[in-house]
Amino acid sequence: MEGERLASQGRSSGLPAGGATGESPGVDAPLLGSSGSSALLQAEVLDLDEDEDDLEVFSKDASLMDMNSFSPMMPTSPLSMINQIKFEDEPDLKDLFITVDEPESHVTTIETFITYRIITKTSRGEFDSSEFEVRRRYQDFLWLKGKLEEAHPTLIIPPLPEKFIVKGMVERFNDDFIETRRKALQKFLNRIADHPTLTFNEDFKVFLTAQAWELSSHKKQGPGLLSRMGQTVRAVALSMRGVKSRPEEFMEMNNFIELFSQKINLIDKISQRIYKEQREYSDEMREYGPIHILWSASEEDLVDTLKGVASCIDKCCKATEKRMSGLSEALLPVVHEYVLYSEMLMGVMKRRDQIQAELDSKVEALMYKKADTDLLTEEIGKLEDKVECANNALKADWERWKHNMQNDIKSAFTDMAEENIHYYEQCLATWESFLASQTDLHMEETSEDKPESH
Repeated sequence: MEGERLASQGRSSGLPAGGATGESPGVDAPLLGSSGSSALLQAEVLDLDEDEDDLEVFSKDASLMDMNSFSPMMPTSPLSMINQIKFEDEPDLKDLFITVDEPESHVTTIETFITYRIITKTSRGEFDSSEFEVRRRYQDFLWLKGKLEEAHPTLIIPPLPEKFIVKGMVERFNDDFIETRRKALQKFLNRIADHPTLTFNEDFKVFLTAQAWELSSHKKQGPGLLSRMGQTVRAVALSMRGVKSRPEEFMEMNNFIELFSQKINLIDKISQRIYKEQREYSDEMREYGPIHILWSASEEDLVDTLKGVASCIDKCCKATEKRMSGLSEALLPVVHEYVLYSEMLMGVMKRRDQIQAELDSKVEALMYKKADTDLLTEEIGKLEDKVECANNALKADWERWKHNMQNDIKSAFTDMAEENIHYYEQCLATWESFLASQTDLHMEETSEDKPESH
């Protein structure tokens, strides 16, 4: 029963049926037009037409059960084997709720930083309590992200918002920036909580529950500096060496990522430009209304008309502000998050290639008998399992991520379209009402001025 309860947690993650098969849904038109290299890929990058009701989380392939074996510091945990099987009759259950709020500024002689309160509510048996409250700073989030990448190198870790530093800003931080970061950090944690594997990572649990001194002590238990440097040097050397034959499905995946990165970055720039232009338009319109009020003071015959125009402008200005608020809260964060996701995906592909490159180097050494044959054969066997596990993990998480991406972007653009329709209908109704009142007034005046016929 405990295994079934845990397995049900990942169903809200949204992985399409057959998650590890490598079959990705899509349509036959390139994203945002077709030219050059975009013809190489179907426009499944932003396929918005799917509606999969029957979702699976991760492959039933037993090789996925060894996901934690990538890191020598992370022994395989039973919790890493959850969600391999979907239980058809069980309802979607969410048992981990995370809120990030109450940003607080801290000023020391060395630095100024912000901490955020993190409240976690859960019904999971592995937690000592049902509710936890801790405070974390941005560096703690960076640590968590690094630990997740270390333990699960070919899973798609949610992105963190970029680090932001302004010289000379010691006691004050921009409130809008802090609020934007707070929302992004909350989304980061909830993305992890909803992930069928990452949600059971031990470092994630420590992050949510440990007090500051306990977290500091836990951080020091990681590999030593020399060990980390050795791993980094080897990874760089392997990445420079490259892989001889990346499997075709990962070539397609890499092409997908490159095209997606181009398109989502372009959408991000356009969205930011639209928001900036609307801000400028709103600022000018806000000054436009009072001018008509001043004008009406010197035009006795046009007082009502000019005041009516000013009233319409004021209503449209308020509608524009509401529209911009929806744009900044609903569309811009979603688009920019996937800009960051595109960078994360490139990192995941590099880590997958590094694992394969390590295997390739051992196979090459065995061919030329550069070392002890028996030892190399044993190492190659382990590396083959590691590569297979890494590939299966990435393929399963890839389908899950694509499904979530398509839903997120479809929802964001649909909401924006509905908001735009409502905005223009509201402005149109405002001006139509004003024009109707002026037409009625004009007809009344014409009727009064018309000479009587004898």
